[in-house]
Amino acid sequence: MTNRAHADGALTLSGAAFGYAGITRVEGLTLTLDEGAALALIGPNGSGKSTLLRGILGLAQLTAGEARVLGMSPEHARSHIGSLPQADTRDASLPVTLRQVVTMGLYRSRGALRPIGREGRAAVTRALERVGLAAFAGRRFGELSGGQQQRGILARALVSDPRLLLLDEPFNGLDRENREALLRLVRELRAEGRTVIVSTHDLEIAQAACTHVLLLATGHAPGEPGHPAAFGPLDEALTLDAVQHAFQDTTVELDHHTVTTTRETE
Repeated sequence: MTNRAHADGALTLSGAAFGYAGITRVEGLTLTLDEGAALALIGPNGSGKSTLLRGILGLAQLTAGEARVLGMSPEHARSHIGSLPQADTRDASLPVTLRQVVTMGLYRSRGALRPIGREGRAAVTRALERVGLAAFAGRRFGELSGGQQQRGILARALVSDPRLLLLDEPFNGLDRENREALLRLVRELRAEGRTVIVSTHDLEIAQAACTHVLLLATGHAPGEPGHPAAFGPLDEALTLDAVQHAFQDTTVELDHHTVTTTRETE
C-alpha cells in the first residue's frame, strides 16, 4: 500500500485551461482531488476529457491558470503517473511478447538501454499477476484477445508502481469478464491509497468504482473549449440535471447507466 501522500493532494487545478499550439480545448478547471480518490471524468466527445488527461501528464499545454500534480508541475510528476491511453498505437503484428510490452513501462524511470535486473523482472511479474495475465507472459502480444491486450497495457501502466493512474476510456469494447476484472482492480488501487482518474461514458462504472465525478460540457458554439458542468463527491455531483447539462445533444438514461453521444470525436 502506498503511503506517499502529499499535502497538496493528487491534483490541484486553479482556473486551469489546457490545449495545443496555444489553442485552448478545455478551460475553467478549479478543483482539488485528494490522494486515494477515484475520479470519473465524464462528458461528451469534444468536451476535452483526453486533453485534460494529457495536461495532467504535461503533454498538453497549460494555456491558463495553475496545475499541480502530486505537489509538482505536471512535467515533473510524470514519472509518478501510470497511463492507459484510449487507443494504444502499438502495431499488434510486431513480434513482441506480453512481458516485453509490460517491461516498456519501466523505461521512463530506468531508460530503455539499462538492464531491468532482478528487481525489474519481479515488478513485471507482479504487474502481470495483478491483471490476471501471468500465464500469458510469453505469449505474443498480437495473439491476445482485445480484452487481454487492454489488461496488458494496464499492467504496463502499473509496473512502475505509480501514485496516480490515468485511464482513458479503458472499458471500451471489453466483455463482461474483462470489465468486472478491471472494476475490481480500480477498487483495489483506491484501497491502497493510489489515485485513479478514469475517463468514461459509462455511468455504471462511475457508480461502481469511483468516489468523485467531474462532468465536462462542450462549448456553447462549435470550436469553443469544453468546461466543467459539475465536480464533487459522486453522490452529490452526479445528478440528472448536471448530466443533462453536460450532454446537451445526447440521450441520457441514468437508470440504465448509459450516455449516448452524438458529437464528433475530440
